[in-house]
Amino acid sequence: MIRLHHCHQTRSMRSLWLLHELGVKFDTVVHPFDKSLRSLDYLAVNPAGRVPALEIDDRVIWESGAITEYLCERFPEKGMGRMPGDPERADWLIWVHFAETISQHTAALTQQHIALYDDAMRSPTVMRIEAKRLEKCYGALEQRLTGREHLLDTGFSAADIGVAQALYMARRFAKVAPFAALGRWYDRVTDRPAFRKSLPPKGADLLYKRDFYEAWDG
Repeated sequence: MIRLHHCHQTRSMRSLWLLHELGVKFDTVVHPFDKSLRSLDYLAVNPAGRVPALEIDDRVIWESGAITEYLCERFPEKGMGRMPGDPERADWLIWVHFAETISQHTAALTQQHIALYDDAMRSPTVMRIEAKRLEKCYGALEQRLTGREHLLDTGFSAADIGVAQALYMARRFAKVAPFAALGRWYDRVTDRPAFRKSLPPKGADLLYKRDFYEAWDG
């Protein structure tokens, strides 16, 4: 039995996308992105009170990067990972975990633009700094993707999944358009059926109500 605990438009989307790419049978438990994640019932699943959490092999795994590594090693025949000894193993690990670097800056911007309910609590300086940090991440990706179809020379992998899902959220705060290679790669990988299956369904309660959030001037 495989069961993913998921909230729409959060890091758990990368685990959901990966499961769809793997083509394995699994169940999804969709949680609202609210204080219910701190309930005793859910804390018994993930004591950090966050998503994703993956029930698999009679245990629970949390942290999206750990889930990615575990699933790719659990189903190596699906080709989403690069196993120890593979020449691209180090590059695969770098990009799998670079997704979290992007998400860290996105989380700060999500807090500033959405979570803080009082304008007096928001910081235009933090907004500008974090958006610039996202652009620096985009620059690193642009350099990597120039002349490449995917992050790895050997083709699509869970590294593309993690980074593209992080970009799915980050592009609401920093525009991708100035980065041509990055934009082409993002359009290509998000055209995959498994990505579309991981998107929130119509009518879902979404975290992001806008396509783009301009920096607030105070």
